[in-house]
Amino acid sequence: MAPLLPAPRRATRIWALALGLPFLAGLGALTLTPSRVEARMPNLLDLVLAAAHRLGWSSLDFTRLEILANVVVFVPVGTLAFVLVPRRVWPLSLLVGPAASIAIETVQRVVLPHRAATLVDVIANSTGATLGVAFALLCTALVAALSSRPPSSRLEAS
Repeated sequence: MAPLLPAPRRATRIWALALGLPFLAGLGALTLTPSRVEARMPNLLDLVLAAAHRLGWSSLDFTRLEILANVVVFVPVGTLAFVLVPRRVWPLSLLVGPAASIAIETVQRVVLPHRAATLVDVIANSTGATLGVAFALLCTALVAALSSRPPSSRLEAS
């Protein structure tokens, strides 16, 4: 019987690192530089808000958009953590997102005082990372269950 949560294949880990390292570098550039996102990309944020309003999501404002963005941006952090943490201690992957978020917010508070370091950001980032772990966990369990099924014993008519 196959384990419920088999370890990822070597190729999976290589792909995770190949995609994850540039993503984490971008996340660092996004969160640990002096300028805020809205100062660097004001038109993009306006376009997203305008599109959401056209689709009928009139309650979406900049604050809610920022919270949603924090959640979405940290989903890959949780997924990457789940793929890279050894399976026997996979629950530790649930701590990676909150730890990274606390580290980012601490650096913003201490080194980048003009950036807004908030508890809301930590909660949103941690939520995103937890969703990423849950997604990876679900996919891993589903693939393990499907691959451990015995082949069907259908008789073919000739």
